[in-house]
Amino acid sequence: MTGLRLFAMSLLAVALAGCGASNEDDLRQWMAEQKSQTRPKVVPISEPKQFKPESYTQLSSVEPFSKEKLTQALKRESSQATANGALVAPELARRKEALESFPLDGMSMVGSFVRAGQSVALVKVDSLLYQVKPGNYLGQNYGRVTKIAETEVTLREIVQDAVGEWIERPATLQLQERSK
Repeated sequence: MTGLRLFAMSLLAVALAGCGASNEDDLRQWMAEQKSQTRPKVVPISEPKQFKPESYTQLSSVEPFSKEKLTQALKRESSQATANGALVAPELARRKEALESFPLDGMSMVGSFVRAGQSVALVKVDSLLYQVKPGNYLGQNYGRVTKIAETEVTLREIVQDAVGEWIERPATLQLQERSK
């Protein structure tokens, strides 16, 4: 018990010694000196440039906000729309084939053969097999079969680009190897 009392007394003595006076005054004096010696460096702002208005020298050309300029732009746009519409118009007028209701990534080519001198591909959709010849349509993007090889079916799709214009895009359907 006396050992425990002796340990507690020495611990109390150390704690009281830590609470005594310190050299805090020296530290405060040094901080005040450093603060008085430090001067901020401010870079002066340069003078603003003088504004000089420019005169409009294109008076003889078409004004950018005139009706003529708008009419020219609309004519150009309508001629492009007519050219792009020519791609889609025949596609919209014809009757849809059975394989056009399925997305192209849901189809798989499982084989090909030649019948009467014409290449025919076997396409599997939802566990059903379909025979596809050049000229048939596949997928939801007006995809028309242009060529059938032993290992792939080549299509020409008509899709809208980011601007909304109709463009042609090539696509292929690769032969799928059977996995065991």
